[in-house]
Amino acid sequence: MSSEFKVKFLKGLQVLAFLVTGVMVSSQAQTQPNASGANFPTKPIKIVVPFGAGGVADLTARIIAQKMSEGLGQPVVVDNRPGAGGVVAADVVAKSEPDGHTLFLISNGTAVSATLMRSLPFDPVNDFVNVGLLATFDIAILSATDSKFNTLSDVIQYSKNKPGALNIGSINIGSTQNLTAELFKSSTSMDAQVVPFNGTPALMTALKGNQVDVAVEILGPVIPQIKAKNFKVLALTGEQRNSSLPEVPTAKELGYKNLIASSWNGLAAPAKTPKAVVERLNKEINAALRDPQTEKKFQELNITPKLSTPAQAQEWYLSEIKIWGRVIEKAAIAKQ
Repeated sequence: MSSEFKVKFLKGLQVLAFLVTGVMVSSQAQTQPNASGANFPTKPIKIVVPFGAGGVADLTARIIAQKMSEGLGQPVVVDNRPGAGGVVAADVVAKSEPDGHTLFLISNGTAVSATLMRSLPFDPVNDFVNVGLLATFDIAILSATDSKFNTLSDVIQYSKNKPGALNIGSINIGSTQNLTAELFKSSTSMDAQVVPFNGTPALMTALKGNQVDVAVEILGPVIPQIKAKNFKVLALTGEQRNSSLPEVPTAKELGYKNLIASSWNGLAAPAKTPKAVVERLNKEINAALRDPQTEKKFQELNITPKLSTPAQAQEWYLSEIKIWGRVIEKAAIAKQ
């Protein structure tokens, strides 16, 4: 082999190597979202939900997932990971690739965990970036139909007349309902006991059987029983009246301005997800929330769409951590 041929042969190999490398880089660029988010998404998106299938949170995620998939041009699937107070699901997302393809259905439960849990395998503030809010859920203060309590004032006055006699029912300790019951107690200076039950059915049975005087529960799941006249709604703890029960006042309207609480959820991504990807996801979330079909389905579930920017969602989340942290501290609830 002549020296001239060797030189040409080596140059040919260099050109070939350059071309192969270029193809590989190009292929890699097409499968990984860049900082501009121009080629996002490149594969199906997964929403990890810390609740079982069939609940309101799961249904909310599925409604949004369907609409987001239309705008993103990729399937958006729901991955249910219930248990451990949402810790398992959150940990999966916190440790996922920060490319926008794995999202977390974040909620007030996550905000509560930031203070309530003794230790977590992730940082609830720094390991996530909030993409956007989805919905809020009204919380109701209820009494049995045959109860002597017809108004919120009746309950508060009874507590003043008979200190320590009032029992306020809720579901398990540390839940939003339980903490709202504690907020009800502290914000009205009532001398009362908050009695936790293992789930909504047990709580409603106890209320109907007069084992507790009043109950604090998310409105949606108990609407059918309210419509059936099994329970009376004394007040809601949201910022405004609920369209399904326009005659029911809010606690704020009744003068209890510190008794404001609601359940909520949104979507979050792992920290370090590119800003452009977060903004694209937020755009699709808000488009889904504005869709008339989504609004109709949300109304059927008795939940309220909540539009936001990523910054507003992050501010909301941090505010919720502080609010529930104060309630937990004031109620002297032991860390779990």
